[in-house]
Amino acid sequence: MKIINLHNQQKSLIKKAIDNHREAQQQLFEQHSPKMLGVCRQYVKDLHHAEDLMLQGFLKVFVNLHKFEHKGSFEGWIRKIMVNTCISYLRKKNIINLSDEDYVFNDAATNSLENTSVEDIQKLIDKLPDGYKMVFNLFAIEGYKHSEIAKELGISESTSKSQLFKARKILQQNYIKMNKTINEDK
Repeated sequence: MKIINLHNQQKSLIKKAIDNHREAQQQLFEQHSPKMLGVCRQYVKDLHHAEDLMLQGFLKVFVNLHKFEHKGSFEGWIRKIMVNTCISYLRKKNIINLSDEDYVFNDAATNSLENTSVEDIQKLIDKLPDGYKMVFNLFAIEGYKHSEIAKELGISESTSKSQLFKARKILQQNYIKMNKTINEDK
């Protein structure tokens, strides 16, 4: 019963926001902005730029709110807009560097992340070159398939796979270095 009630409340809130009801728009923003800032932060290291992109994304959300068809998660719909806003920003700034190099893909043994904080993982991801980081985020965090990533970024599937492979390799190397440093400090 509660789930249906919450769903109806959100539907009502969306309808009011479409009709330019500012309080409804504010409520939607307040409900979703913390998570969406996290999404933007995955793609852009600088918090201020991530905040700007989140605000640009919400502007797109409210301008296009009438296009939301209630056929899936509203949060997922907003998330997709945020991801696309970040990708557009990185494209415009020519920050994305994707190459068509082919690599043989072998799964290297990975270390356990059990005792690693979210902040440390984010720092490791932030150290990735932007092209690797974008493909890694789209694949590992957003759950896109390589065919979807290729279409979204205008690259081949093999480029997407090689970028992911390189990102994982760098993450693994930096994780090992980080653990080595931590263990030496003990």
